[in-house]
Amino acid sequence: MVLKEKVAIVTGGGSGVGRVIALRFAREGAHVVVAGRTLEKVQETASEVEKIGTGSLALKTDVSISTDVSRMVEATINRFGKIDILVNNAGTIVRKTFFDFTEEDWDTVMDVNLKGVFLCCKQVVPVMMKQGKGKIINIASTSGHIGHRMCYGASKAGVINFTATLALQLAPYRINVNSISPGIIDTSMAAALKTSPELEAKIVGCIPYGRIGRPEDTASVALFLASDESDYMVGSDVIVDGGLINTFPSY
Repeated sequence: MVLKEKVAIVTGGGSGVGRVIALRFAREGAHVVVAGRTLEKVQETASEVEKIGTGSLALKTDVSISTDVSRMVEATINRFGKIDILVNNAGTIVRKTFFDFTEEDWDTVMDVNLKGVFLCCKQVVPVMMKQGKGKIINIASTSGHIGHRMCYGASKAGVINFTATLALQLAPYRINVNSISPGIIDTSMAAALKTSPELEAKIVGCIPYGRIGRPEDTASVALFLASDESDYMVGSDVIVDGGLINTFPSY
């Protein structure tokens, strides 16, 4: 168990990639705080964590609200006494092009995807500094590396840059900050890309590995970045996309 007795916070842990990361960490011995905006979903994940045999805590949390984040960190410390790992996974998307994107849409995407990462790090980093070690994993996207029809990509590009910026400042404190850029992953967020067999076949045809990604693909990398095996990784962004980004602009 590579995370035995570690304490991890996973935001957006009620479904999709976040849920799978939480369960993967639990199977490796971690106690997991599952945070998200829908209490029922995070409670379901936390219950699954407990069935695996480690401690869990379900917290209704909107990462774009600083008081919510403060309560999340305080509750974690009160329950487990420390925070070893933070996975900033919470995210949202508005499926509109620039021409239809409103100021409200922009604020929604940036507040969750980018500001949320900042707020969580702002609250967790002092705890990790006091402990003398920590792991922060920010979930970005291949959309942050390339031009994208939606403004979602701009928020994820911000996550990638913020990861590198924070990593340089925290490395002397033995806090590793890295990010993961998944490609197309089979979650509810990507459901719109699978509305027909023809569309799905077209998408798969653009992926050199020959299939759409699974949440487990991202979770495996998150586990490595959360473990001591990645101690010398500082500010890296790991692309997990089956080779899709290398086909741009064909996709």
